[in-house]
Amino acid sequence: MASSGVEGDDYRYYLHGEEEKNTKWRYGSPPNYDVVNKLFHEGRTKIWPPGSLEERVQNLVKTWEMELFHKTSDGDYKSLGPNNYTFSLNGRKGISLAEKRKLGGGYNSLLQTSLPNEFRCYNPAEETVDSSHRAFTTAFPRGFALEILHVYSGPPEIVYKFRHWGYMEGPFKGHAPTGELVELFGMAVFQVDESEKVVSVEFFFDRGELLGGLLKGASIDSSSEEVAPTCPYLRNTG
Repeated sequence: MASSGVEGDDYRYYLHGEEEKNTKWRYGSPPNYDVVNKLFHEGRTKIWPPGSLEERVQNLVKTWEMELFHKTSDGDYKSLGPNNYTFSLNGRKGISLAEKRKLGGGYNSLLQTSLPNEFRCYNPAEETVDSSHRAFTTAFPRGFALEILHVYSGPPEIVYKFRHWGYMEGPFKGHAPTGELVELFGMAVFQVDESEKVVSVEFFFDRGELLGGLLKGASIDSSSEEVAPTCPYLRNTG
């Protein structure tokens, strides 16, 4: 894992510089994380020493998240090994990167559910990677920040506890914004190879903890919901 000191961003590597001049970005250019970084600075509960294992893991996770969503070519990934990469949610069988993309990537793969369709307040089977991203960036216009709360073991098997948070200041799936804090806590296991590239990811959390906080607002006409613009500066997740 790289140490602190990230060109162009305090927490994410591989956004700028000579190595990224030919990178294929989902929205044409590198994303800007200034808004969610501000939310992170204001709301984090842990400040890890520079160079500590916790800081390195935090930066790795933020970089992994950025690359998976914003880079569209496997050859541009530098924090993960795409050829043997697997992803698993809540003990499900691991899936490959190609299978993850079929689920829509982004939030869709993280919000898989076995609920019958009629009980799905958010149905990943009906969302694309872009429609999903618009839904959550509209609900969280300042982003959905991420911090590492505890690291239980270091490489090659990284086990950590995390916290995501944001303020519901926009509508979500027919529900009015509440302005309230929405938090999500969970655990994750990252396996890295000898080059410290992520090759296996397992997440464990309750999706209802996130969605429940987004359904508190009064019902509104979904056609009146504002939609975040599709551009390189779409608000970011963490």
